Amino acid sequence: MSDYLADVKKYSANADAAAVTAIENYLGKGLLAQKDASMVACSDPEELKRVRENFCKKKLGLSQGDDAIDVVLQSVCEQMSGDNQKSRVTFYYLVAEKAGALGKLA
Repeated sequence: MSDYLADVKKYSANADAAAVTAIENYLGKGLLAQKDASMVACSDPEELKRVRENFCKKKLGLSQGDDAIDVVLQSVCEQMSGDNQKSRVTFYYLVAEKAGALGKLA
């Protein structure tokens, strides 16, 4: 299994190890073991919609409108644009960080 914390630290030097572990647990080993499912495709609007609805709204409890959440998602897509394969754990961590919701992961 990949070292998710090291990947997150490429983007967030002071990444919270407990938050990374919480995301890993939320996603589950089964999902993370699947190559396609363990990555986020920023070019797929349906993928980003699922992230917004399932992770941002349900897990993080974000109550902003869809447009505001989409701005956060696009910001993370731009931040990770150098990676052809965007780790779902890293993507979710950065979304939570930008939304000020890391504390909701524990």
